[in-house]
Amino acid sequence: MLAEHIFLGFLGLAFGLSVATGSFAIAVKLGIIPEMASKSKTAKHIITYENATILGGIAGNIMSVFSDIRFPAGHIFLGLFGISAGIFVGCMAVALAEIINAYPIMMRRLKLKIGLEWMVAVIAIGKMSGCLFYFLRGFDSGA
Repeated sequence: MLAEHIFLGFLGLAFGLSVATGSFAIAVKLGIIPEMASKSKTAKHIITYENATILGGIAGNIMSVFSDIRFPAGHIFLGLFGISAGIFVGCMAVALAEIINAYPIMMRRLKLKIGLEWMVAVIAIGKMSGCLFYFLRGFDSGA
């Protein structure tokens, strides 16, 4: 029984590491971290950003694989984590859309000349509303 748990823990950690590696590879290819550092004029702290990203990925991987581990940090930390994760996912989505030129193609097909900032804001509000609905209803209350 213990051997099975150790084996399953190892497999979960190994598969999680492979998924995390793919996520980091996309983030590196899209250039999210250097772009954010240059936009915020804090490029001299790029090593700190990269280390924080790596440590966050490792911590998230461990906490998702070993879900019985509790991290007693309180609601404030949970809110900060949620905001940080949302900003990261948003930056990843925008960077990916920028790389594949999704917005210019969509603007041209919809024949829009102005209003890109409103379109992005509405997409973000829709995403936020969907996430809030999902989280407030609970994870297990599916159809």
